[in-house]
Amino acid sequence: MAHVYFHVDLNAFFINAEILLDPSIKGKPAAVSGNTRRSVVSTASYEARAYGVHSAMPIQEAIKLCPDLLVLPGHYAFYEQLSSQFMSIVRSYTDEVEQASIDECYVDMTEPISHFQHPLDLAVQLQQRILKETGLPCSIGVAPNMFLAKMASDMKKPMGITVLRIRDVEQKMWPLPIGDMRGVGKKTEPLLKELGIITIGDLARYPNKNALVPIFGRNTDAMLARTHGYDDRTIVKAWDARSMGVSETMLEDVTDYDEIRGLFRSLSRRLSQRMKEERKLGTSVSIRIKYFDFRNADRSMKIAKPIWKSEDIFHYAMTLFDANWDSQPVRLVGISLSDLKRADEMVSQLDLFNQDAANKEATSAILYDLNKMANSPHLFVRASDLLKDKADGTH
Repeated sequence: MAHVYFHVDLNAFFINAEILLDPSIKGKPAAVSGNTRRSVVSTASYEARAYGVHSAMPIQEAIKLCPDLLVLPGHYAFYEQLSSQFMSIVRSYTDEVEQASIDECYVDMTEPISHFQHPLDLAVQLQQRILKETGLPCSIGVAPNMFLAKMASDMKKPMGITVLRIRDVEQKMWPLPIGDMRGVGKKTEPLLKELGIITIGDLARYPNKNALVPIFGRNTDAMLARTHGYDDRTIVKAWDARSMGVSETMLEDVTDYDEIRGLFRSLSRRLSQRMKEERKLGTSVSIRIKYFDFRNADRSMKIAKPIWKSEDIFHYAMTLFDANWDSQPVRLVGISLSDLKRADEMVSQLDLFNQDAANKEATSAILYDLNKMANSPHLFVRASDLLKDKADGTH
């Protein structure tokens, strides 16, 4: 059965939250921002966007573009309250929800939508409930996968509902500017344009994949697949509170990739040391990105082999970061390992009696890692080795 995903996006969230507090703001060019020389715009009203004001723009530049701009300091506790209410409404339909940030989420509606005679009735009902119960407008994208749902929700704002099927991709998505594609950030966009890639369709049809690898790295195949409407990601429900994690808040907003990468490496070492001390391994890696405007982006992936070493944690954390960072200023980053296993549990689950060469080699590698973690070269051994020693009379 084909999946049905919704991407639900609150429109100009901070501004519309401020309008709930002060209705006189409605219809005026306004932006939520600090008012110092280094402050940047968190979000702008649609009236302000008409002047060219946009998020992450220095507030002084925004005021030059729009001298009548209302600069609002923001009420972040109120935003969190509204976000929680918004997510509660979405979760009343299903628990298959991935919160992408404070004002957007992905939802697997495959099961709930089967109870509606007309599938779009669910999207209309959800949109109207959010508006009625929170006072906030939202746009909803409906698609067979998460990527297309996100692209669809961006197509009609505010209060739009857009269906985007794979068969519609060439007509509806390919003509869009390459910068509109999810996963193409401000640093990536100019590099693609240097190759003559101006639209999403240009990327989909680009004949030289090797030229794209320096830009997208290990995500090249996934990005190309998405240009054709394919995405195999599934819902990751939440940042796991039962996980083991570390995070770091920067003193200033950071946009330098190498600085962020260095921070992830440091966090990986710290987390690895904690895993070693607790004698645990994890099979799910999560990262958290907190942006300058207090949006959170939580991303996770499951991995086949349990890990604890810093180089493995760093590898998977950067894979997630590279695929999801939108080049906006970052205030906090974090890494978490979940689905935790104790080291001794992992040994008991191995097929220690199978003498197949490949299995034996894999078992040896895991035993080596576990003994290294325990700082003891012989703590973890094969049960068959113990039996052999006993038969030989050595124990």
